[in-house]
Amino acid sequence: MSYHSLENCLLDLEKHGELVRIQTEVDPYLEMAAIHLRVHEKGGPALLFENVKGSTYRCASNIFGTLERSKFIFRNSIQQVQDLIEIKNNPIKALQHPIKNFKAGLAALQALPLKNPFAKPVMYEEIQIADLPLIHHWEKDGGAFVTLPQVYTEDIDKPGVQHANLGMYRIQLTGNDYVLNQEIGLHYQLHRGIGVHQTKANQKGIPLKVSCFVGGPPAHAVAAVMPLPEGMSEMSFAGVLGNRRFRYTYQDGFCISTDADFVITGEVQMNETKPEGPFGDHLGYYSLQHPFPVLKVHKVYARKNAIWSFTVVGRPPQEDTSFGQLIHALTGKAIQFEIPGLQEIHAVDAAGVHPLLLAIGSERYTPYLQNKQPAELLTIANHILGTGQLSLAKFLFITADDTKQLSTHHIENYLQFILQRIDWTRDIHFFTKTTIDTLDYSGEGLNSGSKVVFAAYGDVIRKLKNDIPSCLQTWKTKMVMPGVVAIQSSKFTNYSDAQIEMNLLNEKLINESKSLEEIPLIILCDDADFVGQNVGNFLWVTFTRCNPSHDIYGIDSFTENKHWGCRSSLIIDARIKPHHAPALEKNAAIEKKIDSLFTKGAVLEKWA
Repeated sequence: MSYHSLENCLLDLEKHGELVRIQTEVDPYLEMAAIHLRVHEKGGPALLFENVKGSTYRCASNIFGTLERSKFIFRNSIQQVQDLIEIKNNPIKALQHPIKNFKAGLAALQALPLKNPFAKPVMYEEIQIADLPLIHHWEKDGGAFVTLPQVYTEDIDKPGVQHANLGMYRIQLTGNDYVLNQEIGLHYQLHRGIGVHQTKANQKGIPLKVSCFVGGPPAHAVAAVMPLPEGMSEMSFAGVLGNRRFRYTYQDGFCISTDADFVITGEVQMNETKPEGPFGDHLGYYSLQHPFPVLKVHKVYARKNAIWSFTVVGRPPQEDTSFGQLIHALTGKAIQFEIPGLQEIHAVDAAGVHPLLLAIGSERYTPYLQNKQPAELLTIANHILGTGQLSLAKFLFITADDTKQLSTHHIENYLQFILQRIDWTRDIHFFTKTTIDTLDYSGEGLNSGSKVVFAAYGDVIRKLKNDIPSCLQTWKTKMVMPGVVAIQSSKFTNYSDAQIEMNLLNEKLINESKSLEEIPLIILCDDADFVGQNVGNFLWVTFTRCNPSHDIYGIDSFTENKHWGCRSSLIIDARIKPHHAPALEKNAAIEKKIDSLFTKGAVLEKWA
């Protein structure tokens, strides 16, 4: 299917029972986001809000809310994208299937962007920022944000679409110190595509021209989040995925996606920043207010009957979860071709994606055939942590599976496999004083934290206990899974006190190594019942609230030749720290207000 507009896609979804229209007036302040969240939690349809308070424009959300719907949208192009990726990764195999790959080659013709100087539907009218649906997603957000933007910039040394960058960097439209209709905020890091372009513009002392596209064919939004190889244009990928060439023109020196629903153009001046945020983000917490570049608005355009597309991010799973699943479906084993020896990798959505990676690799280094231990796995681990967005990970668990039955996507089984084999005296490898995800506040400062690799390989060295040993029953505890116990502790105050607490805990348990032999992992937390309630809670609390270098302890620990390990249970302090960002919470009054849309006979009754 080839969609020439967002509305074209939504009409197709509606025809197939995948979209519901909401005609009741809905407030963009918290209500729209709350409705979206409730429908998404139930695996519900895409939503078209036709009566948005304070705006003449309609809004659409949950378009990519399930992997099945995303695959339906791209049902005629997924295979050809997979074929093209296969050709790139395995050209010899491509030669063995010339007819199949001839079709893929023809499909690649859609990758050529089309300059479209005459047909400019997006330039139907010129509007202002205040005319847009100003959606405020979470109560403590700093203002209204664009959550599905396609932010376009060009390389001043290599101008043109083919060397441009299209990325999904969040945009704050209102609030803080921004002058309404004149300024908006851009949240991005200098190592990203737009940041590279900004650095080059800064070096030449000229402002960076930026175009923000909203809406348009759904392939454009996917292209903006796709982790493409260096040198591959997002606009080219959008053409292949959407079965329609990316159409563009230029106006006042700014690139305009002519198929978009809205376009905001403007310039980023050198070294000019303003506070951006807070913003409820994908880790399940607010990202706090920090200085980020300011976009001086030039012009804002909208097509006739334009539709504003948005999503809501928060504690996973959310709509961006299915984005990740779609990317995995499209790329297949592309990452394995990039990292030799890597067989499988999983960025765990329940832990906020970036904090936790699970991997399976090969272990072929011959010196260890008689005494199995990680060797090649450590080489693979270093490669993983130096690759693209995988480098944002804080925790990397990696193993080799001689049985060929292990999967990183069966998380509980995978972790038990690791815990049965890991040697805490040997298999813990820290990276201290390094960078982590900007949105992760578990470290001591913005972008600052640590990483740890748990690399386990070999025969089973312990069974995993299914009940709480007597030596831990003086605390409030909860079994999380075999071998993992959550202990509820007093509120965290500071790291000096935490070290004292850990020393006391060590004194109490250092002689209980026999009792703890089958409990290799202890999670120190604020609420043991919550952590032990399900695997999702355990993953979210443990890996979003921990800075490895500061929050990992061990019973009977030691340091030998700069290597740290422990001879009994490993402890992860996953209590909330004073420097952590607050967790996202729904607004009870808003939840009660939207109930009417979910009552019997109401438009969303099915997803109550």
